[in-house]
Amino acid sequence: MIANAPVSPEMSRYWSAVVHGLTPYVPGEQPKVDGLVKLNTNECPYPPSPRVVDAIRDEIGTDGARLRLYPDPESDGLKAAIADRHRLQPAEVFVGNGSDEVLAHIFMGLLDHPRPILFPDVTYSFYPVYCALYGIAYREVALTAEFEIRPEDYLDSNGGIIFPNPNAPTGRLLDLDAIERIVAGNPGSVVVIDEAYVDFGGRSAATLVPDHENLVVVHTLSKSRSLAGIRVGYALAQAPLIEALQRVKNSFNSYPLDRLAQRAATAALDDEDWFRQCCERIVATRQRTGKALAGLGFEVLPSAANFVFARHPGHSGASLAAGLRARRVVVRHFAQPRIEDFLRITIGTDEECDALLAALGDMGIG
Repeated sequence: MIANAPVSPEMSRYWSAVVHGLTPYVPGEQPKVDGLVKLNTNECPYPPSPRVVDAIRDEIGTDGARLRLYPDPESDGLKAAIADRHRLQPAEVFVGNGSDEVLAHIFMGLLDHPRPILFPDVTYSFYPVYCALYGIAYREVALTAEFEIRPEDYLDSNGGIIFPNPNAPTGRLLDLDAIERIVAGNPGSVVVIDEAYVDFGGRSAATLVPDHENLVVVHTLSKSRSLAGIRVGYALAQAPLIEALQRVKNSFNSYPLDRLAQRAATAALDDEDWFRQCCERIVATRQRTGKALAGLGFEVLPSAANFVFARHPGHSGASLAAGLRARRVVVRHFAQPRIEDFLRITIGTDEECDALLAALGDMGIG
């Protein structure tokens, strides 16, 4: 059966009640057509550190014999590397198969309470999917007219709080003082800061972990470490919260990270110079591309991520996305209230972003 194909009522009679009620998350398209300029899934345009390739080759060895053995179920070496980077203890680190799996365990282990959890009305669209999967009540909190998160809106009664910082898909950043205000203002519930994009312009809330027992910070190696194809994410929190995630993980999958992923992630974290250089190149291209889009008449939201969020007053988001696709440039369009005229444009190489601008010019934009 083709994934997401319609299923007849006759066949769906085997489904559980929860499956009937699910509307699954839809990831960005992975085109099967060669030659497209792919600016739709926020992947890093540059390869990972050469140390990553060397580490994978070393782990495989000459005959691949180590692959017959299970990996370390606790990923102790990787946890030590992550803890060292953030000046925390290994007991304050949880790792998983991409940050989406980490988030899934957080929803189950830390956010399933009688009161509804809070997250923005424009944010990562996996959050309501997890709520539906686990039966968690939630309330969406409206961003401002400028698509900003207002800290005071998150000081109401709740069963937990989660939002990305920078927010996705808007790219807007909340400063660390505002984050701490939200965390300190909610001592009775867990606050989760999803920092998938923080390396491109923000300060990590990981520095707040030692002072706040209710804070969880989530990272991924998919973006700034160029490892989207390896699938490694992690959470940082005080040990009691990490223990909750460990209990969920060990009741679900004892071996979420394979041998190659553990070695690759550790090697990527070890090469700080490569990481910094990639981030700096992406930030420079983001600034140049944002300025060029503004010159074409786009409204471009301030971004601290590896993408920009932009709309043009004279064209719908859907028509722009279709026009770009016809010119072999793929961007992300979200057909949802408040943002249906925006495009989320991944920052690629200078050449890829120039191709985007050229395509817009060919469409008569500007």
